Amino acid sequence: MNIFDIVGPVMVGPSSSHTAGAVKIGNTCYKLMGEKIVNADIFLHGSFLKTGAGHGTDRAIVAGLMGFLVDDMRISESFELANSYGLKFTINGADLGNVHPNSVKLLLTGISGRKLEIIAASIGGGRIRICEIDGIAVNFSGESPTLIVHNLDQPGHVKEVAGILEQKAVNVATMQLYRKSRGGEAVMVLECDQEIPIDAIRSLEKIEGIINVTYLSHK
Repeated sequence: MNIFDIVGPVMVGPSSSHTAGAVKIGNTCYKLMGEKIVNADIFLHGSFLKTGAGHGTDRAIVAGLMGFLVDDMRISESFELANSYGLKFTINGADLGNVHPNSVKLLLTGISGRKLEIIAASIGGGRIRICEIDGIAVNFSGESPTLIVHNLDQPGHVKEVAGILEQKAVNVATMQLYRKSRGGEAVMVLECDQEIPIDAIRSLEKIEGIINVTYLSHK
């Protein structure tokens, strides 16, 4: 545990969970998209829905989707700035089921037409968890360079991905494996100690059976 786990992040308030955490969720989605987000359908759940307006949760998420950080003084103006940024958004309530009370579902479209669906939660002290990507359960914090690989559930893919990272001297801190069903679509989530070079990501995209590669950079 470090001091930020106790006092929270340097941020624009009022709440580390409902404001700073919400900005981090939006910003992490922005990084996962890897391009400008032009449309966002935002569904607030639980406490995010009940008390979010008073804490600026809705504005904080929109700010993060435009790439703002938690200490950006423009967070409270995000709705007004979204128009000039080219971001269209809707905000609604939703019951996401048995999830953390500070949760949100985001249906996102990038400038290239790329789609991304994410469920995330703010778990306190400005920390977040990404809980679901494109309908598949995951579990990562977004606090380190993270590689998400969607692939067919076939033998050899874990070895191929690990081999490419080894060639680039990228150390894997944690690896999580998920799948919808045996032989169906699977997901690898690798949190790494170093940034992953773009040519390694391009090599991964060319592997037969790899459906999609998403990278969360911390540059």
